[in-house]
Amino acid sequence: MEEVLARARKVAEEAEVYRVSSEETQVRFEANRLKQLQTNQQTSLALRIVKGGRIGYATTTGTGDIDTLVASAVETAEFGTQAKFQLPGATDYPAVAIFDPAVEAVPISEMIHLGETMVTAVTRHTPGIICEAGASRGVIQVRIVNSRGGQAEYRKSFFSLDIEGNLIEETDMLFVGETDSSCHPLADTRKLTDAVLRQLDLAKNKAAVPTGPLPVVFTHHGVASALVMPLMSAFNGKMVLEGASPVGNKMGQAFFDKKLSLRDDPTLEFRPGSRPCDDEGVPSQRTSLVEGGIVAGFLYDLQTAALAGTKSTGNGSRSRGGLPSPSPATFTIAAGDTSFEDMVADIREGLVIEQLMGAEQGNILGGDFSGNVLLGYKVENGKIVGRVKDTMVSGNIYKVLKDIAAVGSELKWVGGFLQAPPLYCHGISVSSRG
Repeated sequence: MEEVLARARKVAEEAEVYRVSSEETQVRFEANRLKQLQTNQQTSLALRIVKGGRIGYATTTGTGDIDTLVASAVETAEFGTQAKFQLPGATDYPAVAIFDPAVEAVPISEMIHLGETMVTAVTRHTPGIICEAGASRGVIQVRIVNSRGGQAEYRKSFFSLDIEGNLIEETDMLFVGETDSSCHPLADTRKLTDAVLRQLDLAKNKAAVPTGPLPVVFTHHGVASALVMPLMSAFNGKMVLEGASPVGNKMGQAFFDKKLSLRDDPTLEFRPGSRPCDDEGVPSQRTSLVEGGIVAGFLYDLQTAALAGTKSTGNGSRSRGGLPSPSPATFTIAAGDTSFEDMVADIREGLVIEQLMGAEQGNILGGDFSGNVLLGYKVENGKIVGRVKDTMVSGNIYKVLKDIAAVGSELKWVGGFLQAPPLYCHGISVSSRG
């Protein structure tokens, strides 16, 4: 990396070298049987330069030719975007615990056992169900050096478990599932299988809901599938800069229900999305986005922050060494004070939504969502009475989140990057053939 940087400094005003390498071992089960054992290793090396005031960029995998890498970056700079940022110099980074050496020590035999245990628990409970499951472990190493003396390096471990079941009865298809992830090894399969068995028990009976506005409780997974993508786009500094964000000109204003607070916090310990710095070497920080319903901030990388006349929030992220762009690392919706059971008990007739399918195909920037209920339950007189079929819900998250009935007291991680409570919302539009 130092050699690449030295060559680049000879032909450019500024230069940055970014390297990410990873090793991941996966165990996969399909159709209730062990299907695959696989270990993948990847390394990407990226060079970003500023030449003639413009950004040049090139990347290679493994150990490519240095002269070719530098020449490619110089060539792209001729057509590159005007650089408005300054690379960070030497700085201190927060101590964020994200590496556990025990992850690398987990034997493949144990990972196979974890998968078998999950599949066995679900298939014994529901004969005829077809399961996919898996266990994954790995390590990611990131290093950044630049021409201003900036240097950053960290190592992160990750471990994940997942189980999904598909039960087909004539024309009826039921999908259930659960995941868990951490920077520590995971061994508690009951945490996942108990959640799946609960879904199966609630889905045993069928129920129909009327068409029209109904109260809806989005579970943790329901929040992830229906509401999070529009919020991530809305608080992206690039969308704000381009005037495309509905909240971009609402800084300091009460735009959401006062019960809603939202932040990005990559300093949380042992979370797969956490890190001591972003992919540009800017120190990680906790960034408040919504506090008590008031818009409090946005997420920036170096370039978008400079164009917006502000500072990077440490949210410059790259995909396998690509150019940085603003992105959340660990998205967190703050817990409320109402239990899930109390939310359900409050509903005379409504829905609990575990998973929407296709919600992200709406007008994401405008906050619109519309999707089929892949897994959801009808509530009657404060009790879940059965699974709904042939049902769609739609709405606009900004209208929904302006008037929240309650925010759940139980937080749960979804997909490693989102921590969310259940949300109890008024008047969601429901369309049902039932």
